[in-house]
Amino acid sequence: MMEQQSPIQFLTPEESADVDAALLSSAEKFLTRLTISSLRLLQIIAKDKNVSIEELTHRQVIEWFEKDGKIRREQGKDAAVLKW
Repeated sequence: MMEQQSPIQFLTPEESADVDAALLSSAEKFLTRLTISSLRLLQIIAKDKNVSIEELTHRQVIEWFEKDGKIRREQGKDAAVLKW
């Protein structure tokens, strides 16, 4: 079940500031932000699939994206987890 009470924050302002302050190149900062955001999304997917992140398979990730995409198409972007 993908029940959402409030919008998900994939990267907090504090985390973003920490990344900005890190001694990293622009490309490394981008990858760091992407990785932190991906971790949040994997946590959501694992919870939805009722498994640990370590147990997630690529097929479960694909299925989750298909399900979220279907929700977005049928119910609108506000009903989906990913708001794009």
